[in-house]
Amino acid sequence: MLRYSLLTAGLMLGASALAAPAGDLPLMPWPAQVERPTTQGALVLSNDISVSVSGDDLGDAVSRLRQRFALQTGWTLRPQADKPEKPTVRIAIAKKVKPQPLPDSDESYTLTVDANGVNISANTRFGALRAMETLLQLVQNGAENTSLPWVTIKDSPRFPWRGLLLDSARHFIPLVDIKRQIDGMAAAKLNVLHWHLTDDQGWRFASARYPKLTQLASYGLFYTPEQMREIVRYATARGIRVVPEIDMPGHASAVAVAYPELMSAPGPYEMERHWGVLKPVLDPTKAATYAFAEAMVSELAAIFPDPYLHIGGDEVDDTQWKENKAIQQFMRDNTLADSHALQAYFNRRLETILEKHHRQMVGWDEIYHPDLPKSIVIQSWQGQDALGQVAQHGYRGILSTGFYLDQPQSTAYHYRNEIVPAGLNGIDTIADTDSAQSWTFSMPRLKGKPVDGSFTLVKGDSGWRGFIDFNGKSRRAVENIQWRDDNQVTFTVDTWMGETRPVVTVTDDRLSGYFLVGNARYPVTGARLQDVPKGVAPVVPDPANEANLLGGEAALWAENVVAPVLDIRLWPRAFAVAERLWSAKDVNDVDNMYTRLQAMDAWTTVSVGLQQHSQQQAYFTRLANNGDTLPLQILAQAVEPAQYYTRQHLKFQAGNYHQFEPLNRFADALSAESNTVRQMQKWADRLVSDAEDAESADALRHVFNRWQNNTSDALALSENSYQLKAVKPVIQEVDKLASIGLRLTDLVARQGTLDDKEIASIQKELDNAAQIQDEVVIAAVNPLETLLRATRNQ
Repeated sequence: MLRYSLLTAGLMLGASALAAPAGDLPLMPWPAQVERPTTQGALVLSNDISVSVSGDDLGDAVSRLRQRFALQTGWTLRPQADKPEKPTVRIAIAKKVKPQPLPDSDESYTLTVDANGVNISANTRFGALRAMETLLQLVQNGAENTSLPWVTIKDSPRFPWRGLLLDSARHFIPLVDIKRQIDGMAAAKLNVLHWHLTDDQGWRFASARYPKLTQLASYGLFYTPEQMREIVRYATARGIRVVPEIDMPGHASAVAVAYPELMSAPGPYEMERHWGVLKPVLDPTKAATYAFAEAMVSELAAIFPDPYLHIGGDEVDDTQWKENKAIQQFMRDNTLADSHALQAYFNRRLETILEKHHRQMVGWDEIYHPDLPKSIVIQSWQGQDALGQVAQHGYRGILSTGFYLDQPQSTAYHYRNEIVPAGLNGIDTIADTDSAQSWTFSMPRLKGKPVDGSFTLVKGDSGWRGFIDFNGKSRRAVENIQWRDDNQVTFTVDTWMGETRPVVTVTDDRLSGYFLVGNARYPVTGARLQDVPKGVAPVVPDPANEANLLGGEAALWAENVVAPVLDIRLWPRAFAVAERLWSAKDVNDVDNMYTRLQAMDAWTTVSVGLQQHSQQQAYFTRLANNGDTLPLQILAQAVEPAQYYTRQHLKFQAGNYHQFEPLNRFADALSAESNTVRQMQKWADRLVSDAEDAESADALRHVFNRWQNNTSDALALSENSYQLKAVKPVIQEVDKLASIGLRLTDLVARQGTLDDKEIASIQKELDNAAQIQDEVVIAAVNPLETLLRATRNQ
């Protein structure tokens, strides 16, 4: 047997040789071990596929497997016998367990395909369910037949907690859409649905004890107990746990509307429609508050069998606590030094209630307090710094920072987001032979405080290295340092905001330029420091405490998400998060990931029924006012939604940061990143490094010509749709960029140059085109800048 070590041309599109451990099979998450026989072959399939199961009853999983074989092949499968003599797929389960998945459920499996058929062996039903998804990913409709490659796969997950948060509170999600996301989760081997049921803007959980919560704070959009049980049953059948979240003591405006007597201020209150951190907070000194909490826990425990229950606990605005004299006296009487101590008091009492109902607490970073037992799980939105400290102090934690899929970000950014905090490995140790320069920076944002800090660039014997210090964060290394000339430097670093690329000019001890946060430019200013600043080293748990890191969760907060775009936001990007949580740490080749992600995009559309493409088509059809959406599809190749929280912050500035802001723009129909622009960047890089690369030059010309030919049709659509009028300048800019791109491609291909005046003129055009318009960014500016720099007369 040969262990796969290279990505070779074959089953997947135009693949080039890449490093191990991920190979050329369309599998994601990549399994722990994949082996192919020396003599490669394939098992040819026909429409008499049959499946046998021994050791446990998988319910309707077998019929679902056969249905998906039919979807992937287009066949009508022949009926199979109850006990087929020579089944195509044999599933052997070693141990019968209860169908309810648990945090320690065994998901390991072995899958073998050879001339005799398919054999799956698993310790439990959960491993068998994971193996079925792998098997379906292997189905290939080739030039001659439909087949499965001969292969042996041994697989088990790296982390036990691999979740997805769905926010039904900000915008309600119908059951049918939730079920479809559960199907997607199962396909990606995610195993925890974190269901965010309550928040300031809506209470979605029908309580028998407190009926006014849905009567007054849901506008009729809520889930009955039976509907929630239906979701639990649906998820359980697919090996997925459901962890409900009710947010306490903050994010409680909905509670305030229904039961103001539980709050820390008398009100009056009305339904909250604006986003943000709001003031209503439960009163932790009242017995009625704990009666309410116990009722919620009791009712949820009767519906959701998972041993964990999420209590939120984040972003508590303590204004009401500070202004309430009775609460302040209570704090003095109970020696509670501050609001954090008061919240810890509340959580200790809440933990006792949870324990009474045989549930363990999950909460966000803010619940962390040494007075709470080590049985709690802390979900981190504050990042690896907070998570590292939690783990090092013996508490278990899961990561969500860097996995926020409601933010448009590149898939590569999520993919690089490692759960285990990384050390600096001496990168900030300045040797006597090194030359270092440090600069402060301040980056104003559209909402909130500026992002301030400093960065240091060090020139040593082996070249440039560097690190950055954001105020309030630990020091982190920077990468890809490039001096574009004597004064302009750029580098990259992954931050909580997204992939961040400063492009700054340093002259006369002053710094200017911008930070490219995702794809959005944020102006920045700064000054030179005389000395290298002291930084805060990241907390890296020791090997014993690293086991406290249970995994992570992708989060889909719903301020900017409604059900008709749910799949666009999640898929296929969530597969990259799933792979980070399932696969080995060294499965990290980004190009390999993108190749397999394209396969997942197609596979989930056909086999799983995900709707990222049909949802986009529906949006484009509405915007175009007819079924001819090709002009919008072509335009979408050049642009992306503004990344990071840029769109939310623009809405805030415009006074539209609320629940009624229509999510009906062109930006809402777009995927988080343009695959076309990403490929253009590769072609541009190749052409710059090898001017004789005719293939890359021709590919770029083809795209630019397509964009130019699309202009008149796209403009016609914008004239006939008020919802597209704001995109008209974008269409015109893309047309200009296509002309510039054709010229620059020809120049680079013949190794021509431009004078400084021409370069400055084109750069000005590119800078104008890079500005955000109607919440979108023309991402094609970046590969054009690569071509432009190559025309400089060195």
